[in-house]
Order: sequence, then C-alpha cells, then structure tokens
Amino acid sequence: MTSHTTQGPAHHAAEHARSVAEHAAAVVELLRPLRTTDRVETLPLSQALGRGLVGDVAAPLSLPPFANSQMDGYAVRSADIPDAGIDLRIMPPVPAGSSPQPLEPGTAAPIMTGAMIPAGADAVVPIEKAVPDHFLASVDGQTVTLPVTAPGAFVRFPGSDTRAGERALAAGTCLGPAQLGLLAALGLPEVAVYKAVTVLLVTTGDEVVEPGRPLPPGKIYDSNGTLLEAAMNQAGLTVRRTGISTDNPAELQALLRTEGRDADLIVTTGGVSKGAYEVVRQAMADQPVDFLHVAMQPGGPQGLGTFDGVPFLGFPGNPVSCLVSFEMFLRPALSELLGAPARRLPLRARLDLGGAGGKLTSPRHKHQVRRGSLQPDGTVRLEGGESSHLMHALAGSNVLVHVPSGVTELADGDEVEVWML
Repeated sequence: MTSHTTQGPAHHAAEHARSVAEHAAAVVELLRPLRTTDRVETLPLSQALGRGLVGDVAAPLSLPPFANSQMDGYAVRSADIPDAGIDLRIMPPVPAGSSPQPLEPGTAAPIMTGAMIPAGADAVVPIEKAVPDHFLASVDGQTVTLPVTAPGAFVRFPGSDTRAGERALAAGTCLGPAQLGLLAALGLPEVAVYKAVTVLLVTTGDEVVEPGRPLPPGKIYDSNGTLLEAAMNQAGLTVRRTGISTDNPAELQALLRTEGRDADLIVTTGGVSKGAYEVVRQAMADQPVDFLHVAMQPGGPQGLGTFDGVPFLGFPGNPVSCLVSFEMFLRPALSELLGAPARRLPLRARLDLGGAGGKLTSPRHKHQVRRGSLQPDGTVRLEGGESSHLMHALAGSNVLVHVPSGVTELADGDEVEVWML
C-alpha cells in the first residue's frame, strides 16, 4: 500500500492493489478496539434490539420447563386405549397455567394447548378425533370415545426445545425479535451487549449541495450522506452528521477535531483518489492514514487509519462506490466484532442477461460488484451498468452481484453469488 503518513507506524508501499479480502481483514483489525470490556452495557430486553451479545447465554431452565399439550384434546394413558378405541370417563379439565391432579387409570382429562400434562398421562388425543368432537362438562358418569394413540403423541416434553445448562445463544449473536423472545422465555429480563458505535459521517466536496437548497450550475445534490446514514442506522450505528465539508483541508481538519472527539469511528466520503483536489488526503497528511487502491470495482480508492487516535475510514465519493464500500468492508467488520445486524446473506442465482448471447464482462484483476434484481424464479437481472454514479439503478436493485477477481466473462445462465440488500 502507498503510505501518505508522516507520523505513526511506518507503512510500506506495495506494487499492486490490495485484495478485497486483505482490506476487509484490515478494517476488522482497525475496529477491533471497539470490542472491549469497557464498551459493554447491560440493557433491558426492550432496549437491546439489534445489539450484539457479549457472551454465551446458558439456559437457566429447560424449555419447555414441563411436559405440556401440543393440542386441545384429552390427556390419556395410551395403554388404556385398545386398537378398537374405548370409552373413558372424563376427569376435571386442565386449563393452561393450572397444576392438574394425577390422571386416574381408565380416565381422560380435557386439556388445553400449553397446559401441563397430568401425572400418569403420556399422550394427548386431539379434540377432533374424539366422539363427541367437543369438550363435555366433567359430570359423574360422562364418557368420551377415543381412538388408539401412541405414547408421547402431541406431548411437548421438558427440554425438547433447549435444556437447562445448554448454550441458548452464542456470543456475538445479533439480538433480533426471535433471540430477545428466547431470552424472555428463559426468564431473563436483561442482557449484556456491546455499546452502539457512534460514527461521525462527513460528506466532502465544494461541488456538493444539501437537498432542498438551490442547485447552481456545476453542483450536485448530496446523496452520499443520506445513503450511508440509512445504511449505518440499519446496521445499528449511531450516526452523527455535520453537513458537507468544503475542499479546504484546514476546515476539514477543524471539523473532524470538533465533531469527532468523542466518536468511535470517523467515515468520510470523497477526496480519497489521486486527483489534485483530494481534500481528505490533504487533511490526513500528518495522520497515520493510508490511501490505497483495493482491487474492487466500484470502490477501488480507500482510506484507512486513525485521526487523532479515532479509527478512520475514507470511502470514495461516487454514491454506488461508497455504499459498496460500506457493504463490503464496514458492515461485515461490525457484524464480526460486535454482532451488528444484517450481515448480508450470500445466495446463489443464475444470471438472466436476456439471452441472445448476452455477456457480463469484468476486469481480470478486480472483484466487480454489480447491482441486480433477484427474480422469483431464482434468476438475477442486472440493473444498470458498472458505473458508480447510477443511483436510479441502485434504487431498483435488491441484490449485489459478485464477480470475483480472475473471472473476466459470464454468460446468460451462469451461476453467481448475490447478497440480498
């Protein structure tokens, strides 16, 4: 990698672009200090959605904690019922939440879904298989006709979901509704999680204007700020935005020092290439930051290091490039280290290039990331070209389509990896 630092650790130049895997690993290492014991907090379950679990959670009790009925029906001793069926005397009903009396031989107890199986019973006959097929009042002499049933039928046994002492959730798990529901089912009111990462997000460029303001000639509206803020919020980050920074390096430095002092991470967009007015490069001249090229299209130019000790990532300025950079590097690192939500699920799909000899081409030494739409039949159609400014095509996509380094051409029907957006 090419070094542009005058302070901090020495960096050695490399003669070739860094691979996607190498840069992803470097981002993980940059952010590893965020995974420390002083960045842990205990929250009520209602406030822990989207957070990463700090340690393994062992089940303090079994689920279910007692044998219970899977159906509305009759709790029985299966041995009491011959192959031809039998009439059994009806015992008092067993509603959910009650502690039933033992089941007497030759009897059946009306039981509700989730209710505790009475001692002595080993099966449940669903109500629709009974004659009559509705519950009768428990009156002396009343009987119900039931068919033969197997031991264990329609019984949820203790620990059939998870057993006391077993690992219920692994460290690093992202806590979604299902995981929080499990913790509640285990009787746990709170959970130890990693603190949310606060990121300072700065868009740069004299050519960029906030949406809603007049658009002078030669200017464009800022989409990067909204695009990345939304993606970061989705990934569980607490985002702080400062508006658009000018192309004055001293002003950018002052802004970062003022606004980034208590941030956990600084992310900028734009100003990281090799042009004459690359403000982020200029502002980082005295910081241990590397500006390098990753063998990826779009999103090749990248910045990585620290600014006044705060982890720093510099993404390219084109909107598709900055989102692809986030999805390829920052989101996976947060997921690996802190259990941040929505690590993209890799799927396989077949290219639909419209037939007629259509081809997808890619530079040999680059990992190309295209935008596409996954269809109900399992095929994926490309949206727009490879250019990094095509926001309309990005907005019409639901997947990222990956063409690995070394693959130069794909044909209609070829299989590719896609990441759901």
